[in-house]
Amino acid sequence: MNVTMIGAGYVGLVSGACFAEFGAQVTCVDTDAARVASLRRGEIPIYEPGLPEIVQRNLAGGRLHFATGYDSVRDSDLVFIAVGTPSRRGDGYADLSYVHQAARDIAPHLKPGAVVVDKSTVPVGTARAVARIIREVNPGADFHMASNPEFLREGAAVSDFMRPDRVVIGVDSARAEQVLRELYRPLNLIETPMVATDLESAELIKYAANAFLATKISFINEMAALCEAVGADVHAVAKGMGLDGRIGRKFLHPGPGFGGSCFPKDTRALVRTAQEHGVPGRIVSAVIETNEAHKAAMVGKIRMALGGSEAGKVLAVLGLTFKPETDDMREAPSLTILPQLLQGGAVIRAHDPQGIREARALLPPGIEFSEEVYGTCAGADAVVLLTEWNVYRGLDLARLRACMRGRVFLDLRNVYAPETMRAAGFDYHCVGRK
Repeated sequence: MNVTMIGAGYVGLVSGACFAEFGAQVTCVDTDAARVASLRRGEIPIYEPGLPEIVQRNLAGGRLHFATGYDSVRDSDLVFIAVGTPSRRGDGYADLSYVHQAARDIAPHLKPGAVVVDKSTVPVGTARAVARIIREVNPGADFHMASNPEFLREGAAVSDFMRPDRVVIGVDSARAEQVLRELYRPLNLIETPMVATDLESAELIKYAANAFLATKISFINEMAALCEAVGADVHAVAKGMGLDGRIGRKFLHPGPGFGGSCFPKDTRALVRTAQEHGVPGRIVSAVIETNEAHKAAMVGKIRMALGGSEAGKVLAVLGLTFKPETDDMREAPSLTILPQLLQGGAVIRAHDPQGIREARALLPPGIEFSEEVYGTCAGADAVVLLTEWNVYRGLDLARLRACMRGRVFLDLRNVYAPETMRAAGFDYHCVGRK
């Protein structure tokens, strides 16, 4: 089976490489010539565990190709659109200009019977809009339309693709369903559930799933604040909730708020879609507001731990990305928290295993970046643990305490046990615990 993936960014590259691993002949098309050249050499522009190996293996096997032109579309049974859909400035709606342009670009090249698939996360109605654009550009085009949303966690994208919880396909014809089922046939060996539905339902499933997970995060963060106020332990509360089979344990982990490329963008887009159709989106709107307020509250928590002011205090920040195992800085809590502390007069030194390059471009000047954990913390008045990378989970506490000037440790991911940190001589602060 021949597949063309329009877009060699995060979703397109992971999906294309994994389809090649399934045995398909895959060409990833991208307009960035430098990116295509580096990918042809097996160089991966993003940090994603397991991805370099799968790309290099399928390049060597002749199943994965990269191009800047659309020649491969002429021979492709499936053409996936996997371009960016960033939040549009002003209204928070998904910017579909790249999706629409991709539809125009592929329209003249589609072979008869090809299936065009939206892989990007897009609002309800986008698949039909793409089909309409293709027909406008190429009135004689013989194609089928489908939606196949991705459910890839950054840091675990390859395993999520190869062993998914489910595959969702929205189709407008039996032919589209048949071709997509054939493409995903290798997953039958592990009995992966497949949800086959209409185009609109498939598009909404992705937004609804991400909004629900974001809701769980905002809810437990709100409960964490209440736990601090009443003297309860948020971990006990989360455990007691999560053992209820109707709720489940996942995403009940308190922290400094959610970020990344999906939850902030998708919740805003879902609210906007609801507004356009005259449907209240109160719950998701509240989730967005709660998350932003929680990030801001973390600044106050840090400030209070420092005695009421961060002015002149040296802060060692551990972790900048929105989650571990990724270099993605999009809407990371650090982008909200650190500029305010810097503006308040703090001296900030920061470390991250993979995110420093992106952080330099997104954080304001004045932050010092360090390549070594204990060097970051040397002479610091306080340590702020923002992202729970594994390298921070087993710190030598005696060494850390000895190299610091102060003794404040702000654990915004609740990595450490309070009694352990107190015994090590730290003035320990966490989220939702005594």
